[in-house]
Amino acid sequence: MEVDTTQPPYVFKCQLFDLTGVPPERQKIMVKGGLLKDDSDWSKVGIKEGQKLMMMGTADEIVKAPEKGPIFSEDMPEEEQAVAVGHSAGLVNLGNTCYMNSTLQCLHSVPELKSALIQYPPPVRSNAVDQSSHSLTVATRELFSELDKNVRPVAPVRFLTALRSKYPQFAQLHNGIYMQQDAEECWTQLLFTLSLALRSSSSSEDADALKKFFGIEIVSRIHCAESGEESTETESVYSLKCHISQEVNHLHEGLKRALKSELEKSSPSLGRTAVYTKDSRINDLPRYLTIQFVRFFWKRETNQKAKILRKVDYPLSLDVYDLCSDDLRKRLELPRRLLRDEEGKKAGLKTNESSSTKDSDVKMTDAEGSSNASGDSSVSAPGEGAPPEKEKHLTGIYDLVAVLTHKGRSADSGHYVAWVKQENGKWIQFDDDNPIPQREEDITRLSGGGDWHMAYICMYKARDIAM
Repeated sequence: MEVDTTQPPYVFKCQLFDLTGVPPERQKIMVKGGLLKDDSDWSKVGIKEGQKLMMMGTADEIVKAPEKGPIFSEDMPEEEQAVAVGHSAGLVNLGNTCYMNSTLQCLHSVPELKSALIQYPPPVRSNAVDQSSHSLTVATRELFSELDKNVRPVAPVRFLTALRSKYPQFAQLHNGIYMQQDAEECWTQLLFTLSLALRSSSSSEDADALKKFFGIEIVSRIHCAESGEESTETESVYSLKCHISQEVNHLHEGLKRALKSELEKSSPSLGRTAVYTKDSRINDLPRYLTIQFVRFFWKRETNQKAKILRKVDYPLSLDVYDLCSDDLRKRLELPRRLLRDEEGKKAGLKTNESSSTKDSDVKMTDAEGSSNASGDSSVSAPGEGAPPEKEKHLTGIYDLVAVLTHKGRSADSGHYVAWVKQENGKWIQFDDDNPIPQREEDITRLSGGGDWHMAYICMYKARDIAM
């Protein structure tokens, strides 16, 4: 080797590295009087022409060439591209169909719904499902599958045809052009159809999948102060309403107001019409809680739906415990306590673990039942000696996973967009065929107060606990 004595010994070590693969920091070079240091003075080392030096050290593992060359995303199969980009495809606007596209993108984010649709249709189709409902359900299943497999925009032609066949109001024309429609009506009608179809194909032990996913049981006390009459009624709905007024600034306030109302009806004891108060509470919760902001109302002066632009804030995490009936609150107490303990552990807080475990074992029967709030009651019996299988129980706490917004001043015009949280935790704005990544802090800014996109429907996913 040639040694340039005008350069420090570290340069010499780098030359050795090129020849041997031994990094300079691992080299031990023996010279007269000891080891050669990186900054030694060559004149003092006394190196001579033709002198032999001994170097000791371990070489790094030789880097092997990759077996496969780099693969560019555009060269991947489209199904793999969809996984790589972290979100599904957009939907082509087929002429004022943003109301439909935004609805579909929100519902497509529910994996349990997609799993239920995969099982449809059953080998023998039930007579309870008419042909148009069957066609719409099959079109939904196939469209969801296409969205998962593609990164390029999907044209929902078959779905739109099936939707308009089942519900002709979505085929209304004005001057030969298909009219804009209400996204909430599309959402409600689609869930109603899917509920009937999937109910007919489900096993007896899980007869109504859609009710389990989205159904909310409401129990109401109806009282007439004038006559003293009182009655109770129970109903099942697929969404809660957030009423908007001058006093409502937050989603929670609007929900509370919607659960209390007055109505006039005939009083048997008085023999005439009387005023009744209706006080409602949630008696059963779903996996996915849908909330509609009641922003549109019929304006007689203009003979059309007008829009309430008032800003109403909504949270990323929603607790509906205080909106529940006493019976449901009792069922939620144990899961909520266990969830607090679990989240406390993650935050590094000390919890009374023995007490929580004891509560979970001893009071399990108190939290069990057929309701959605108690989780899935149909669990297979464990083998002898095996620990019992844990069930997931709802806590009354929900996390925001989708927002459907409307931009404009009228329900019959403007533009609908879906903002959906992906499985990787990132938010995507689905503006028809254009998916746009968004920051989480921007999602709660869609609360209204101007002409920008404002929340019309929010969908929350239950935060559950295994017990």
